[in-house]
Amino acid sequence: MKKIIVLITMLVLITGPAVAQDVFGLWRTIDDNTGTAKSHVEIYEKNGKVYGKVKAIMNPEKQDVVCDNCEGADKDKPVIGLVIIRELEKDGSEYNDGKILDPETGKLYKCYIELQDDGRLKVRGYIGFSLLGRTQYWERIK
Repeated sequence: MKKIIVLITMLVLITGPAVAQDVFGLWRTIDDNTGTAKSHVEIYEKNGKVYGKVKAIMNPEKQDVVCDNCEGADKDKPVIGLVIIRELEKDGSEYNDGKILDPETGKLYKCYIELQDDGRLKVRGYIGFSLLGRTQYWERIK
């Protein structure tokens, strides 16, 4: 009986952290220019693909901002509640082949995300291939 308890304990200790380390959950985005918290984005899975939705905006003056530069169905939608990461697919340690929307410009970019060893989320939006783009590092909200 002791061996079974020890084995179960070891499995929990080994697999517990691995299960907890995924991209899903609530993330704090950081402003590229000021280095301050900009918004909260929830990363979730739907129909086998990964999405990200704006849950909160930190600047009280921008709480009611809409995506007036967006096109199509996103045009003039409130940024809070807007799905900005779309249809990413798991590929090894990263999620890619999807898009990310910049609500300030209304532009859609190719995107990939990857969980870093330090627990931050690397979010890269790019045009064409990943060398031409911008990277942000988001912090998990516990």
